[in-house]
Amino acid sequence: MPDTVIDTPNDIAPDIAPGIDWVARVREVAPIIEAGAAQTEADRMVAPSVMAAMHEAGLFRLSVPRAAGGHEAPVSQIIQAVEAVANVDASTAWCMGQGLGCARSSAFVDPEIAREIWDTPDGVLAWGPPAGPMRAVAVDGGYRVTGKWQFASGLMRATWVGPNLPVFNEDGERRLDEDGKPESRNMLIRKKDVQVNDVWQVIGLRGTGSNGFEVDDFFVPEEFTFIRDSKHYRRCEAELYRIPLTTYYGMAFSSLALGVARPVLDAFIELAETKKASHTPVVLRESTAVQREFSAAEAAWGSGRAYLHERVNALFGAGLPFEEWSIADRARLRIASTNAMHQARNAVNWAYQAAGSGAIFEKNPFEKRLRDINAVCQQAQAQPVNFEHAGAALMGVESDGARI
Repeated sequence: MPDTVIDTPNDIAPDIAPGIDWVARVREVAPIIEAGAAQTEADRMVAPSVMAAMHEAGLFRLSVPRAAGGHEAPVSQIIQAVEAVANVDASTAWCMGQGLGCARSSAFVDPEIAREIWDTPDGVLAWGPPAGPMRAVAVDGGYRVTGKWQFASGLMRATWVGPNLPVFNEDGERRLDEDGKPESRNMLIRKKDVQVNDVWQVIGLRGTGSNGFEVDDFFVPEEFTFIRDSKHYRRCEAELYRIPLTTYYGMAFSSLALGVARPVLDAFIELAETKKASHTPVVLRESTAVQREFSAAEAAWGSGRAYLHERVNALFGAGLPFEEWSIADRARLRIASTNAMHQARNAVNWAYQAAGSGAIFEKNPFEKRLRDINAVCQQAQAQPVNFEHAGAALMGVESDGARI
């Protein structure tokens, strides 16, 4: 645990200076992402050429503090950058969004440890939820770790893994943290030291390589561990590191969903110029029904995005520390995140159906994005139960604040 918070140095190198337009940076590498998208899909992992370009552009270090060799980008820039990548390829954007969530860990360990992981040409951390029993036993100098994990997005291109698991003393008793709660701790382990389980045979987001991994009685030194989101371990006070990880994921993955949907609506506009509905001489864009339904889809996408950004700007743009957010603030951001994902999915589903039989072919822009957006919305951040927890909080019903 750190004794003091490490301030960001003033002598920041030009390539990691504040003020970089990260959306513009994404657009510079977008042609490479697009060119590698087919290989990403076929290989079930992001293409090497794409990873190299994104690393060179610094996109996997957006959430790493400057003191640890990263860019410490504002939250609004991070989520817009994820959206911009998703405009091109959903799997690549998912790996970036997930990787940046994992990279927040860099603010909770010693900067030298963080540099060892991320201040490298290819540093990526991956993790996922448990796939069975797991435990970390506290021993002299560290922990003996055993467990199996799944859905580790980006694992195939990662250099480290960071599983979270409960900590026990050697006598078998559950250890308590500084706040008196049962301790769960993240362990930073080189990927070469874990067994990767190839299980990622899926319909959507194929290119994320979200496989599983496991370790058995593996020793992890104390300095390569931390307690996620703990104020006792936080070494950088930027806004990104003060919010819960789930709050970050809600914003990132909803932005990703919006990014997947936008090109589908644009592609439908282009298709509607020439495609005729069955048994009619009228092209789609001249159909009043299509005009009405497209307007509704456009409004749904735009309103979902606008509400998300209004909430993000209201909370982060004003510089309001997370500790000062009200339950209502948190609830409305959760609603905005979940709603944006639902509206994006609805827009894609409508465009796919309205595009007719041609939408089923891989050569057209609808089929893959339909699979991807529906896979995106299977994740916890899009589940309807989020509305229940947020609605309960807004209406004064006692609820678990941690769920929002």
